[in-house]
Amino acid sequence: QVQLVESGGGLVQPGGSLRLSCAASGSISSINAMGWYRQAPGKQRELVAVVTSGGSTNYADSVKGRFTISRDNAKNTVYLQMNSLKLEDTAVYYCSADIRVVPVTYFTRHWGQGTQVTVSS
Repeated sequence: QVQLVESGGGLVQPGGSLRLSCAASGSISSINAMGWYRQAPGKQRELVAVVTSGGSTNYADSVKGRFTISRDNAKNTVYLQMNSLKLEDTAVYYCSADIRVVPVTYFTRHWGQGTQVTVSS
């Protein structure tokens, strides 16, 4: 019923930039928070950044000042602009969205399939 499709991952050198996108589609009534998580090999999935429907944002300390999350509510899309990338940013990045699906009245969390970001010289 609902799909989150990510794009924009890839290979980049340290200090470089990438922009991730994630578009939600399907029988969507409304979307609350949208966010990005990442999981590096051998580690747990961790929150990178989140943005509410009103535009409030929150970031992991490790990415503050380097990453920027934004969203386009008209397109049901969330973005993650990643600058000054470091080796330790290498991970699979997953987008998430708390979505209310027609005709239910509650929100459920949906996940994208993941996109690989590799920072390497």
